[in-house]
Amino acid sequence: MRFAERVALVTGASQGIGRATAEAFAREGARVALISNDPERGHAIEKDLTRAGHQARFFAADVSDESQVRAVVAAVLDAWQQLDILVNNAGIYLQADAIGTTLDDWNRIMAVNLTSSYLFTRYAGAHMVERGRGVIVNVSSEAGRVGIKGQVAYNVSKAGMISLTQSCAVDFADRGVRVNCVCPGTTFTPLVAAALQNSDDPAGTRRQLESARPLDRLGTPDEIAAAILYMASDEAGYTTGAVLSVDGGYTAQ
Repeated sequence: MRFAERVALVTGASQGIGRATAEAFAREGARVALISNDPERGHAIEKDLTRAGHQARFFAADVSDESQVRAVVAAVLDAWQQLDILVNNAGIYLQADAIGTTLDDWNRIMAVNLTSSYLFTRYAGAHMVERGRGVIVNVSSEAGRVGIKGQVAYNVSKAGMISLTQSCAVDFADRGVRVNCVCPGTTFTPLVAAALQNSDDPAGTRRQLESARPLDRLGTPDEIAAAILYMASDEAGYTTGAVLSVDGGYTAQ
């Protein structure tokens, strides 16, 4: 129970990596704030965790909207009077090069993937700094470390997450707040599963994704969640500004 008596806020918590992370925090004793723009899934996860004896609450929000971010952080603090861990996980994906990416596409990707993390860091981070303790874990991607063909806006947004991590780690270190980053490789989430099914050759496309990495498989949400929890734990107490790749060796090539 590494996180007993702590409150963890997880954005994008209604599915995939976010859901696995929220569930893992709950199993290890944390009170978990589930943030998503999908009330149906969010409330369902809240009910599942509550039935299992965990403390969890769902809060609906558009993570790219400053007023909603400010309000949801305030609501979490009103519910539990503290916020110890922030996981900036919410994100969306677009497949297009720079020519095929419209300005609206670009702005939306940046708003959800990067600006939301700044906003939650600003409002949740202010509480952490005031208390003199806290941990922020940003979920970037292997695409933030190398250029992956045909997804320029996504790549740039995830590279920005790495810079946000390192900048805030330096800014907050002397105020008791650690900031780290996890860079998942392609992970078998519901979104990836749907993308594979929509491809012309689902089995072939999956095999191509698997074979691109030395471990020759896709990751699982639970594996990424385990890395996030480690970065948030006291075991990583001397770790800030770190960028942890969990990508089956993809970026080591």
